[in-house]
Order: sequence, then structure tokens, then C-alpha cells
Amino acid sequence: MRSTLKTPLLLMTLLPVALPALAAEITVACGDGGAADFCPALAQRWAEANGHQVNIVTTPASPTEKLSLYQQLLGSQSRDVDVLMVDIVWPGLLAEHLVDLNEYLPEGATEGFIPSLMDNNTVQGKLVALPWFTDAGLLYYRHDLLEQYGEEVPHSWQALTDTARRIQNAEREAGNERMHGFVFQGRAYEGLTTNALEWVASYGGGTFVDADGQVTVNNPQAVEALALAASWIGDISPEGVRNYMEEEARGVFQAGNAVFMRNWPYAWSLGQADGTPIQHKFSVAPLPSGPEGQSVATLGGWNWAVSRYSAHPDVAAELVAYLTAEAQQKAHAIEFGRNPTRPALYEDDEVLAAQPFIGELYETVMKGVPRPASVTGSAYPRVSNAVFNRMHDALSGNMTAEQAVQQLEGELSRLGRRGW
Repeated sequence: MRSTLKTPLLLMTLLPVALPALAAEITVACGDGGAADFCPALAQRWAEANGHQVNIVTTPASPTEKLSLYQQLLGSQSRDVDVLMVDIVWPGLLAEHLVDLNEYLPEGATEGFIPSLMDNNTVQGKLVALPWFTDAGLLYYRHDLLEQYGEEVPHSWQALTDTARRIQNAEREAGNERMHGFVFQGRAYEGLTTNALEWVASYGGGTFVDADGQVTVNNPQAVEALALAASWIGDISPEGVRNYMEEEARGVFQAGNAVFMRNWPYAWSLGQADGTPIQHKFSVAPLPSGPEGQSVATLGGWNWAVSRYSAHPDVAAELVAYLTAEAQQKAHAIEFGRNPTRPALYEDDEVLAAQPFIGELYETVMKGVPRPASVTGSAYPRVSNAVFNRMHDALSGNMTAEQAVQQLEGELSRLGRRGW
């Protein structure tokens, strides 16, 4: 049996799990229903074990479209969806429409998660989501080229700049005119916010808006970090990097035309696929640091939340606890290579046997820094918009680094003038 839930925005397909109707009927907003969507299978296992009926809702692959759908449903206080899969930057945006899971979850259900992810999902003292899987920015590098030219993996951004330039120039002199030193996400979009956060925070310049809601971006460390990034354009990075998103950067690196790349973990398996020019020629490392800072990786990933308009919030919370429990996260990691949100699984023998790459991510994930989404709440889209536009101005030469952070400070201060 197949039914549809109609909204003015789009159609969401409801796939009912045929189970005996007992205590409750729960509707779960999963992913796009593709091969990598583990949500339907897990929800069905939970339903079979507990006797509840579960309807699976497939949602758009685009996070922007998914968020628009959620905002429409929640804004109308719809009871059509009980459990929602939410992006790491959405808890603050959607918090007023989500239950405090601490009021429904059994003792111990919120323990054993990566602390920074739990902090991200706590909005004004309310735990509005539990983390399901996570991502963090990584430095990809051509270990074959570093070995060929006698270079070390860079631990600072300045060392990356110098190493990238030396290898890039040597490769071009050898006839590879397409070689670039470093590619990243430089387009004016959310990806540039994540990159800029890594640059600035790794220099000790903060996270644009701190945990108390104070605007902190205008400081010498932030200026220094942004000035170095701007110097990459036309030197170790192509002019076109200012229009690169994740896939554009990956395309250049995977074609063998970049020494270093900043990207998410997903690019690993694609680069190691049979027939790629860089198969077995690259490795990953934590992102570099500033002169007195430390390596910082912006966190990504997805979480589970319960709508406050659910007719069965207690049962829905039970499902959230199940989906994020260690056993389910272990299966998710083994079967799909998703990075767990529970530190213990990064040392699990079965996980590491199936996905050795996951073990290399532990340090990066544990040091991951969230974007200032929870503290800025519904204003976060405008905060991020201001960040990536001013960062892009600096990369484009429209402003100096100092001018960019000064203007950004003014914009963020106006947004938060009456509190977030």
C-alpha cells in the first residue's frame, strides 16, 4: 500500500510499514530513500520489536528543500510528522518546534555521545536532538608527491602554503601546467562559512559568535587567518576556487590536479575507486593550525528530533533513542561507512575491520567545532550569509581582510542587537 502526504511545497511519499496497530502510529521523516538511506530499515526493526506502526516519509535530497518542508510543516503545527532527521545547523532554527528530549528519554539514553555534538543540539537548556552520524573537515594530500619532493605533511596553514607552492611549481616545471597547490570550498555559500570557521578558529580567532552570543570576529587572529587565505587566490589556488563547492574541489583533486584539498570524508571512497588517477596516491590528515592555535574542523552531520506537535512524543522519543543507540550506529558505520557520534565505536574491532578509514577520523571528529547555529537560532541563515559574503569579498579582493572582518562585525552585531 502506498499513500502520499500532500503539501503546497511538494509531495512526500509515505511508505507504511505493515505492522499490527498497537500503541501508536509514528511517522518518520527519513532521507531521500536512496541506497544510502538507512533510516527506513532501522525504523522497521524498531517497529517490529515494539509493536508500533511506523510510516516512513521520504524527503528531498537537497537540505535546503528539506528545511523548507520542515519549516512549512512545523510552522503550521502539523501532526503529519513525529520524528525528523535534522542537519547539524538546524537545531537552533527549529528549536521552538521540537520537544526537549530530556523530558522523555530514559536515564542513560543521552550518555556516551561526542560532547560537542550534544552541545550543538542543546538550545537554551533544551536537548532538541540526538546526534546520528557526523562529519568533519579534513585535509586531503597527495602522499606520492610529498614523498617525491621530500616534503612533510604540513601542520600549519603557513607550512601548507609554502609546501603547496613548492610542489605546484615543480610539477608545472615538469610539464603539468594544470597542477594547483590547494583547492577548497570558496564559493559564497554555506561551505565557505565552514572553511572560514576552520581558518579563523585555528588561529585562535573564535567562531564569529561565541557560546554566549557575543560577536567575536573582529580580532587580529581572524584578520591574519583571512589575509593568508586571500593570498592563496592566483598563487596556490586557482582563481576559479572562488566558485568551488565540494564537488568542484573534489573534481580537481581526483583528476590529479591538486596537491592538497579541504573536503568532507565522503571524498575518500570516491578517490580510492578503481580507475581514478589518484587511487592509492593520497591520504588524509587533520586540517592545519595557525601559529598559536590548533587544528580545527567544522562539524557536519545529521541528528534525530521529535516534533512538539506529535500526538505521541513519548513513543517518538523512544524511536530517537533507538536510532542513535550504539548498536544501530555500529550497523550504520559498518554497512554505510557513516561516522559514529559515539566515541566508543571508533575503537570497535568490527567497525574498523569493515571501515578502516573511520579509525583515522577520531581525533578530527573529537576536536570538531560546530558553527554558531544553536546560539544564533533562527537568525543563523542570515549570520552565515553575512559570513560567507564578507569572506568571499576578501578572497575576491573587493575588501582587505581587515575591512571584511570589520564589516562582518557590524552586520552580526546588528543581527544580534536584540538578542538571538
